[in-house]
Amino acid sequence: MINFAARPPLLSLEDLSVEFTRNVGRVRSVTAVRSLSLELGEGEILAVIGASGSGKTLLAQAILGILPANATVTGQLRYDREPLDEKRLRTLRGREISYIPQTVSHLDPLMTVGRQVRIGLDPRTAGLRQRELFARYGLADDVARLYPFQLSGGMLRRVLFATSIRDSVRLVVADEPTPGLHPDAVAEVLRHLRELAEAGTAVLLITHDIFAAIAVAQRIAVMHQGELLSVEDARAFAGDGADLTHAFARDLWCALPQNQFRPAGA
Repeated sequence: MINFAARPPLLSLEDLSVEFTRNVGRVRSVTAVRSLSLELGEGEILAVIGASGSGKTLLAQAILGILPANATVTGQLRYDREPLDEKRLRTLRGREISYIPQTVSHLDPLMTVGRQVRIGLDPRTAGLRQRELFARYGLADDVARLYPFQLSGGMLRRVLFATSIRDSVRLVVADEPTPGLHPDAVAEVLRHLRELAEAGTAVLLITHDIFAAIAVAQRIAVMHQGELLSVEDARAFAGDGADLTHAFARDLWCALPQNQFRPAGA
């Protein structure tokens, strides 16, 4: 099992596979994630990178237990040293395990954003806590009365953070939280993730943006076609990538426009 975690793992995956069953005239099974093993420690940001279709989002959905009905998950998932089964996930999801989704379309367009942030909070203190979260993420109090369509993209991202973060949260799964954002908004999202980790929260950052990953993560998991190829030290993504342990990781790094699209080793 790959084990690069610097601290005792909060989340542990061993031989995790995700298989989909399809009925297209005959029943077929397609394996989308294969025998993936990974650990994530408290207070750590672990980034998962790879091209579209590499299995990154499926990995996040498997951890959260939100895969479609035709998916089968095998292998072992453990959270805080105990098996993470469906029954336990229902208890932990939204309380200790939080999800920051890929798109702002997850927000209810027919509900004010303030009300959405208050969902799941203690009714006696929900208003105060919502205002505290808005202040934390740079949202004015009067934004609470607005609907998602009335907010900018950057503001909606901040609302997503506010809906996802609770004092009880110990693990955050952030699925592509930065695509399409202005560089200042990207920096803001990454700062929020760093603040969570500094407070002791484990953060799994799913992203295709290598520069976003190396800006906040200690380790970077590299996926390709449903397989985990390597877990790299984030500091190895520098120069010509000579310190990266896997050739595909070097290829990804060297092929970036900032690295002049050069072949690995050139």
